Amino acid sequence: MINRLIRAIAGTFIILSVLLGMYVNENWYWFTIFVGANLLQSSITKWCLMEDILRKIFKIKD
Repeated sequence: MINRLIRAIAGTFIILSVLLGMYVNENWYWFTIFVGANLLQSSITKWCLMEDILRKIFKIKD
């Protein structure tokens, strides 16, 4: 459950930031890079901030 939520949130952030970069300001692409870098970092270190947020604040279980 939590992995599906993380993927959905990351995908939404990426799509939204690309659209904002295309139509509002190209500096929004930095947010896209940040999300991608966070996904890469979490695959290497096996720690994800969004996972901690979902578990602690929203009480989402695996």
